[in-house]
Amino acid sequence: MTAESLQQVLDHYTAGDWRADRVLVTGDLIQDDSAEAYERFRQFLLPLNMRVHCIPGNHDIRALMQKTCRVPPFSYCAYEEIGDWLLVGIDSCVKGEAGGRVTEEELERLSATIDESSAKHVMVCLHHPPVPMGSAWLDTVRLANGEEFLELLQSSGRVRMAVFGHVHQDYDEDHDGVRIIATPSTCRQFKPRSTKFAVDERPPAYRRITLSGDGSFETELVWVGDD
Repeated sequence: MTAESLQQVLDHYTAGDWRADRVLVTGDLIQDDSAEAYERFRQFLLPLNMRVHCIPGNHDIRALMQKTCRVPPFSYCAYEEIGDWLLVGIDSCVKGEAGGRVTEEELERLSATIDESSAKHVMVCLHHPPVPMGSAWLDTVRLANGEEFLELLQSSGRVRMAVFGHVHQDYDEDHDGVRIIATPSTCRQFKPRSTKFAVDERPPAYRRITLSGDGSFETELVWVGDD
């Protein structure tokens, strides 16, 4: 089912008029903990002929993921300057835990990457939400040091947005000048603001993000099957 819905999303993108320059994958690439699953994921995305920025989620096996996602055109927790923008991938996972935390080492890497870049605007990608979702069960598995992470983003003066996965639902809010954005799953979704785990009936989705040189950007959430 997961493979079928991913193919449905890719087919929707391919059939449309909007064209991307990069793919951003915000974690939970596989479910069965096998090298074969990562290779299958790679084969799904290779026909797009784009660089694919990948970051791990709590369901990923990092050692296996790195073997596949560090082979071009894929990258793993990498950074890239594109025009006036810097894209940075961050590891927010804790081994054996559903919730996340950005380690001190990873925070320092993010800060140094931003400081050393001449890009005027920054987009950060991670798996876990740095802000509450208003869902009792989901908020127990969010980013444990979300406030610290947000303070770093806000203090840089150049981070325009942080994009995350994990929550299988939409989220898009401004937090002191930084847009915090979630993209739902390419498979099943979670019911928003649910006290207990509950599956929503929304279809698979992907998000289009268009960056402008002045630091502004446009984003559109595409529900595949709603059109």
